[in-house]
Parts: sequence; structure tokens; C-alpha cells
Amino acid sequence: MKTILLIEDNELIRENTAEILELAGYAVLTAENGKIGVEQALTTKPDLVVCDIMMPVLDGYGVLQIFNQNPQLSGVPFIFLTAKTERTDMRRGMELGADDYLTKPFDEAELLSAITGRLNRFRHLKPDYDLQAPDGLHEFLDDARAVANLETLSADRKVYAVRKKQDIYREGDEPTRLYFVKAGRVKTVQATAGGKELITGLYGASEFFGYLPLLEQTPHPDSAVAVDDCELVYIPKDDFSQLLRNPVVGEQFIRLLAGRVSEREKQLLGMAYNSIRRRVADTLLHLHEQAGATAEATIQLSRDDMAALVGTASESLIRTLSEFRQEGLIEISPKNIRVLQPEKLRRAHW
Repeated sequence: MKTILLIEDNELIRENTAEILELAGYAVLTAENGKIGVEQALTTKPDLVVCDIMMPVLDGYGVLQIFNQNPQLSGVPFIFLTAKTERTDMRRGMELGADDYLTKPFDEAELLSAITGRLNRFRHLKPDYDLQAPDGLHEFLDDARAVANLETLSADRKVYAVRKKQDIYREGDEPTRLYFVKAGRVKTVQATAGGKELITGLYGASEFFGYLPLLEQTPHPDSAVAVDDCELVYIPKDDFSQLLRNPVVGEQFIRLLAGRVSEREKQLLGMAYNSIRRRVADTLLHLHEQAGATAEATIQLSRDDMAALVGTASESLIRTLSEFRQEGLIEISPKNIRVLQPEKLRRAHW
């Protein structure tokens, strides 16, 4: 939610304007003069300022000058709202760096349009996006849409329910979309020449999958199956292409995807060169982190799926898990595994 600072000495106008902004979905801070407004901004930095010019204590021009000179406030979009209509007054405001100038009386549509336009113009991609936050993905896509003027980027981001063990796509299918896991887990599997199932990836909440075939423009090399009841967000192929074509947005988008690429490379290298104990330990640590990485976090995955993820036979996995339990590193129950000493499991040499 964007925060707007409204600085206006007329109580009636201030209250009515604040109500309009709140109904439009903004968080609103109010101040009856420029000095109080600056103090408010230094406490809570606003996303935009709507400010009267003629006020006691400190007028609007003074407020804007302070904003321009303060590194903490510099760059905040600034709209003057005033009854002054002389061209010289308007010119002075613009020379000081105001982004817009609305005269009283104004209508609601005019005010909201000016605010929306300025917020979009000054919107930037954040250095990082928390995809684990409930609206983390939507925040990135909304910012990408505004920054890159991607008007055709889908606004409908419906969450799709996928039942446990349901296929999401099959090996050989043409890729039509990128997938984002909002809740639950998805495994990607590939059959070996001997008919054995190999898990090529296990994706939990806040992770993407299915993007490599889109990048390579090739059919899916594996199948995707829901491990639990899942909630997925689909990003159509055209949207995926648009996000990559814009240099600024594409760079950020690739960073969001790249973690899984490097992780998959490590997994394949580990399967080729690490001992069975090291591979099982690394898999347990990864699943422990997916489960929340707390002392109470439990790993819920069938022994067959875990063996396929490790790249070993179920018997070898069970034997190794039993060794870890005897060493006090993990706790095992029929359906769950709990990591008791993650640091020791991580630092151990095998």
C-alpha cells in the first residue's frame, strides 16, 4: 500500500481529501502546516506528497526545498495543491522541482489521476523482492508492468488448485507457461534408461519451475507432479517473453529464477561426485530449509521420493538415515523426519 503525505492547513479540505485518498486505497498521513509535514516525512517516508502552498509556519515552497536538500526525502514525487493560479506561482513551483500542480477547487478524478501518473512514473524495481511474502510475486509483476510499460502483461493472476499426485505437465509437452508455487510442493521427475524415476527438482512455496524449456524453446525434458495439494500461479509464455525482453526488468527477473538453476547444477554435480552420506545430508538440509528451518520443522516426503531426489536406491537411503539417527543428527518417525543438528550435518566430513 502506497503512503501519501497530505499537507494542508484548511481542516475541511484536509479531511475531505484524506478521505478520498483512503477510499482509493492509499495510506494517508496528514499535517496542518509545512513544519509538521516535514517532521512526519522524516518519521515515515511517504511515496508521494500532496502539499498546499500558502500555509503558516512553513509554506509549500519551503517544504519542497527541504525535501530537495534532504538525502532521506530527495526524489519523493511532489504535487502542489493550491488556490494560487498565477503563472509566476506555477513557474516557481516547477522550478523548485514540483512534479505537478493542481488548483482548487479540484475534482476527485483529477487528483487521483495525477497521483497515479506520478507514482507510475517514479516507480522503480526494488533491489530485491521477497517472493515468500503473500504478495511478493504480484508486487514484482506490478512494478515490472509500470516500469517497462508492459500494458499487455496479464493482470489476471488467478491461483490454481492442484491436487496431490496430479500431473502438471508431462515429459515431451510443449511449454506454454511459467509456474510459481504459492503453496505446497511440486516435483519434477525423469525416467532413466532402466525405467527408474529420478527427481530432477523439488519446488516449494515461493519458487518458480518450468522455465528452462521456455528459454530454450524445447519440449519439457521431465514431468511435473504435485507432491502435496498445491496452489500455483501461471505466467503465460507471452508474459514470460515480455519480462525478459526489457533490459531492466529482465535482469531482475533472471535473478529471481537463477537460484534454482545454480541449485540444480549443484544437485547434478553432487549426484555425480559426492558420497551417498553427503548426498543424503545435503538433501535433508535442503528439505529442512524448505520446511522452515526451525527446531520443530518436519520433513514430509516418502522414502521413494527422497531416494529419487538423492539419486540412490531406497534401501541405501534407509540405511543412511538409520546411521544419521544413531548419531543423533535426525529424528525419524513413520511419516516425518526432523533434523536435530543441522550445523553438525552441514559441517561433517564423510
